[in-house]
Amino acid sequence: MEYRTLGRTGLHVSELCLGTMQFGWTADEATSFAILDAFFEAGGNFIDTADIYSAWAPGNPGGVSEEIIGRWMKARGNRRQIVLATKVRGRMWAGPNGEGLSRKHIVEAVEDSLRRLQTDYIDLYQAHAFDPTTPIEETMRAFEDLVRQGKVLYVGASNYPAWRLAEALAVSEHHGWVRYESLQPHYNLVHRGEFERELKPLCEHHGLGVIPYSPLAGGFLTGKYRRGEPLPASVRADSIRRRYFESETAWNALEALRRIADERGKTPAQVALAWLLSRPPITAPIVGANTVAQLEELLGAAGLRLTPEEVGLLDAASGGTFAWND
Repeated sequence: MEYRTLGRTGLHVSELCLGTMQFGWTADEATSFAILDAFFEAGGNFIDTADIYSAWAPGNPGGVSEEIIGRWMKARGNRRQIVLATKVRGRMWAGPNGEGLSRKHIVEAVEDSLRRLQTDYIDLYQAHAFDPTTPIEETMRAFEDLVRQGKVLYVGASNYPAWRLAEALAVSEHHGWVRYESLQPHYNLVHRGEFERELKPLCEHHGLGVIPYSPLAGGFLTGKYRRGEPLPASVRADSIRRRYFESETAWNALEALRRIADERGKTPAQVALAWLLSRPPITAPIVGANTVAQLEELLGAAGLRLTPEEVGLLDAASGGTFAWND
């Protein structure tokens, strides 16, 4: 596993980040521990979660992923070796202040996350999405106070439009407060325009680290989907069908992935991750797994570097109208 600095910070993170949305949802605790062990043993140190994970699953109140990670770190005694990222914004309790990025919600939510994670600090605390009902000054001042208190080391944003991210950076600079050092956008080979139009140049200009989620387009870029064949058994299969099956460009991108993977002796998923790692602003794609075997395949992308010709082939296959209007 190779390591990169997160944006302009001095924080060193593994070039693959382990996403943990599945923990307590499609992966039980024993499986989650095994996945965490395999990631850590492979040299991975960057783990991403959120307080809301996975409240959409039956019987899951949210916070379960954080609880599993907290128990794992305590059992392994490896907190100092982990760069721990979590998020705040989603609804975590009843009432008008049970969600959002107000000072009240952030201050109460961080204490809950610290308790669930069984730690006294969070390495990267991220706004899960922007909150149009709260002034950005209030949000950034709350984050500034958490950093000053030592409860948070760095702050980042996720799912922010470019205008709101630019506003947040300007407010932090004006007041001399902590600023967002990273962005977590939806970005992959067949979902490019949302990030590339405005967010990419903004992140490059301000030196933000970029940790994209859904790097395999929900599984479409793993190669398990094929034209004219039945959908594989997956909780996301129907949404993948609706999103990509009518796009000729998406299928062209997948075929290009398969071609390069065959030539390299790799899998389409590994090549799709390598394509992301070739993009200048990308720090670490976020990969998730339901089994150790799935994770081990994805770890095969660590250290994989594509040639300029291979990158050009993938860019051409996934470019054009689809890339800019997805």
